[in-house]
Amino acid sequence: MLSNMTSILIIYYSRNGSTKKMARLISRGVETIEGVESKIRTVDNTNADDPLVEKSDLDNCDGLIIGSPTHFGNMAAPMKEFIDSTTEEWFNGTLINKPAGVFTSTSSMHGGQETTLLSMMLPLIHHGMIIVGVPYSENKLSSTLSGGTPYGPTHVSINKSSEISDDEKEICINYGKRFAGICMRNKS
Repeated sequence: MLSNMTSILIIYYSRNGSTKKMARLISRGVETIEGVESKIRTVDNTNADDPLVEKSDLDNCDGLIIGSPTHFGNMAAPMKEFIDSTTEEWFNGTLINKPAGVFTSTSSMHGGQETTLLSMMLPLIHHGMIIVGVPYSENKLSSTLSGGTPYGPTHVSINKSSEISDDEKEICINYGKRFAGICMRNKS
């Protein structure tokens, strides 16, 4: 990694593949911005081909985006377990003033997407991070018939399909672009 590159860490947990696909779409958006790179990591590589996140990844990032499927209106246990293990980083102020974002997927329209996003934001706020959402200037927030919220990108798995809708894809990619731009401004 070049020292002048802005580095965005995207950490996810995915059981059925939807959250992993979203991580890749957000990463695609991040990397459209010159001078910015993304690093995709997972908290459980049982069903993933991405490396496991390490604590040093938190030290070396300029921004952090986390994603988890919704489990009873909350983040999945593997993501919560990782976040609960970051007490030392909290004590050290590792993440203070760095931009942070969240994304989720669920298998039903009313499966708790927004509560999941909000619950993932809480520990990031405790870490002193600056939350980045999806503004209503993102036109797809008004036209989507599935996922997408101002709190962060979402995906609704309609009929148990992990296919991301065109609106959801655009929200993810545009979110990555916006997040990268904010991280670059924050770093300078």
